[in-house]
Amino acid sequence: MGDEKGERADNPGVVAPPPLIFAGALGAGLLVNRLRPTPFLPRTLSKVLGWPPVVGGLLLGLWGFREMRRAGTNVDPYHPTTAIVEAGPYRYTRNPLYVGMALIYSGISARANALPAALLLPAVLHLVDRGVIRREERYLEGKFGDEYLRYKGRVRRWI
Repeated sequence: MGDEKGERADNPGVVAPPPLIFAGALGAGLLVNRLRPTPFLPRTLSKVLGWPPVVGGLLLGLWGFREMRRAGTNVDPYHPTTAIVEAGPYRYTRNPLYVGMALIYSGISARANALPAALLLPAVLHLVDRGVIRREERYLEGKFGDEYLRYKGRVRRWI
């Protein structure tokens, strides 16, 4: 029991699980659109434009997840980070999982032609940036010090 409490303290203290933030906002936006349809793209265009970001986001997210597993660190932000991952997509963005989720979100919004969902994305990104990423960065700076600061200096937060 003491170990579990220690593990809980060794985490960034994010406001909510990022997948829940993205899924909750997307679900709310899709529900509002279902109750009051508000298309923002020509129908054919929405069907075509939606798939590439969904597929790209899934692939990016899976790649990032795989690299975290290979490095032996936790994906769950409520558990301790044990390594800084610099391989794969982490060479280009410090947050490939969140970039992937944003791509999936935007693709589903386009595919559903749901303006309310699309309009919520900037708020979602702001919440993830402030309530998740910045907390994770402070945590990683404290835990890994100069090693993380060097990585942070080389690789952008988003893209």
